Parts: sequence; structure tokens; C-alpha cells
Amino acid sequence: MKLMPSYNRLHGASKTKKMVFISLLIALALVLSFFERFIPVPALPGVKLGLANAITLAALYFLSFKETFALVMLRIVMNAMFIGNFISFWYSLSGGLLSFLVMYVFVRFLKNSFSMVGISVVGAFAHNIGQLIVVAIITESIGVALSFFPVLAVSSLITGLIIGFTVAFLLPYINKNVIRE
Repeated sequence: MKLMPSYNRLHGASKTKKMVFISLLIALALVLSFFERFIPVPALPGVKLGLANAITLAALYFLSFKETFALVMLRIVMNAMFIGNFISFWYSLSGGLLSFLVMYVFVRFLKNSFSMVGISVVGAFAHNIGQLIVVAIITESIGVALSFFPVLAVSSLITGLIIGFTVAFLLPYINKNVIRE
């Protein structure tokens, strides 16, 4: 049973087309990161919706591992330079990389068993686990990190659903109007 349609990949596209597409995705991710700072999440200060993760999830359907990894790293570094700080860089790096790796495995090897929304939820959960690892390292206490776990688990479900449905809605449009060869 196939849960997701296939999308055109940019494997045969020119280097210029790939570079422009990746640049647009990075710019969009940076804009989303900037604006989500102004969206309050009352349950836990500092929790963000993870809108930039929508870009990572979308990129996984059109780009290679290496290209998507470069996109994620550039987004994290540039975001830290423009609107972050040293600590936020480590939270973004740990969460972003773990989320990317987990979603990559699901998209490449398990996409016939999980919907895009399911993959998004798993990615959101992995992102929060990555951040909790940094909390445990910084505070030198697993207990502090575990105290945040219930709220972050619920937020992973909610934000993962929002991001997953959004990307599922947008990917056919991107495939038809942006990626078409």
C-alpha cells in the first residue's frame, strides 16, 4: 500500500536550477524562523512551532541527502548568525540534525508505511529529543530534561500535525509548478 504519491526529484536538473531551488528554500526557512519568534506558545516559553522544519520535510522529497543536509546546516548556521545566539545554535543544531536524519530514514525507506503527516510528527518528536539532549548536557541533569518531556511530546504531536498537513498540501503544487522539468 502506497501512502504518498511520488514527486519529481531534481536529480537530472541543472546545477543552477538546484542551487536556485535550494537558495529559495533556505531563504523561506529563514523567514519562517524569524516570524515564528513572534508567535507565542503559552504552554512553554521558548517552544516554537518549527515552521522551518516544513522546508526540511519538503526538501527531502525533491533533493538528495547531501543537498538536504547542506540546506539544513546552512539554515541553522545562518539563523544563528541573524537572530540566534550561542545556546540557541546548539538547540537548533541538535534538534534540526536529529529531525533531518530521522525524517530522511522515514522518507527514503518507510514512506510506504507512514504518511507525510506521520513522518512530520516523528520529525517533530526527534527535534525535541535532540533539544532535550542539549538541555541535559547544559544542566548536567537528565531530570531537568525529562521534566520538559511531557509538554514537548504533546507539542511535537500538535506541531508535527500542522507542519505535516501543510507540507502535504503544498508538495503537489511545488511539484507541478516549481519542479516540473
